[in-house]
Amino acid sequence: MIHRRIENLNIEEERAILSPEQLKREYPLSEQHVKTVQQGQQAVKKILDREDDRLMVIVGPCSIHDTIAAEDYANRLGELSKVVSDRLLLVMRVYFEKPRTTVGWQGLVNDPHLDNSFQIEDGLRIARDLLLKITRIGVPVATEALDIVTPPYIQDLVSYTAIGARTVESQSHRKMASGLTSAVGFKNATNGDLKVAINAIRSAMGYHTFISINPDGHAAMIRTRGNRHSHMILRGGEKPNYSQSEVQNCAQQMNSAGVSDNIIIDFSHGNSNKEPLRQIEVCRDVAAQVSQGASSIRGVMIEGNIKEGNQKISDNLSEMEYGVSVTDGCIAWEQTEELIHQLYDANEGRMHSSILSAQ
Repeated sequence: MIHRRIENLNIEEERAILSPEQLKREYPLSEQHVKTVQQGQQAVKKILDREDDRLMVIVGPCSIHDTIAAEDYANRLGELSKVVSDRLLLVMRVYFEKPRTTVGWQGLVNDPHLDNSFQIEDGLRIARDLLLKITRIGVPVATEALDIVTPPYIQDLVSYTAIGARTVESQSHRKMASGLTSAVGFKNATNGDLKVAINAIRSAMGYHTFISINPDGHAAMIRTRGNRHSHMILRGGEKPNYSQSEVQNCAQQMNSAGVSDNIIIDFSHGNSNKEPLRQIEVCRDVAAQVSQGASSIRGVMIEGNIKEGNQKISDNLSEMEYGVSVTDGCIAWEQTEELIHQLYDANEGRMHSSILSAQ
């Protein structure tokens, strides 16, 4: 027998963690959680199916690093939702995993204590506990599926899923998306290319068979039915792509490819050149399109936090400012409220036109 070690030479540590089923037993769902998640999932799908002309607004921090601030934000969003729910569906961004161009903090699941200790099992527990708190408030949740092993731990609490610009070409993510219960939005590529996202939508709408983990954490063959509520997220690229001409071009390309022209417009990232306050300018343009009846625009994404801007992670976490992002800069709560009311007013005309058309 050969005893020379020839594999895993660059693996420094390997540590087993709890299974999805174990985590769910520790943090179980109540009837209120189930109600919030299911109603959120169904509302999103009705908007995408054009059975509900409300505008979906996916809004919240770029990433979650402080669960107390996140719960604070959810409470504010829950109260605002009561005011605007006849024209808008508010869904909170609760992003636990962050893609990095090179290196950097990869999110609450990966490094929950923000100290490079990478206590992933703690991160999964903290993430699930927060999702339980937010959905108990009655606010549906959106998240980004970055690590393809993470969804089995938390997807039963998610009403909307995004696939980011850096992973939209990944076959593994397309297969995973095809089996998710929530609707899935695919972002255009970082350079602005739409074709990769359209191909991803077509792929996710089909059935797939692949290897993943089952609820007990064991390797398993997974066979999916396909996710017919896969759609486009315009996030800009080398130039913004939120204008009327860009939206119409995207809709035409989607129709030509045989997929529904359901489009979400991300106010941040390439559309704002990562300048938080430019989201206000983007909102003004998109609101005008909505008020003029742009049926392809089914929703928007806003990066907002309690306070404006962003900050670096400090070695002394107590020195960090409450409610300020540690990744992309965000607009403040007061500015977010203004944008949401602007979108609320804009959607009145579209909903009225839809009612007249149906008569």
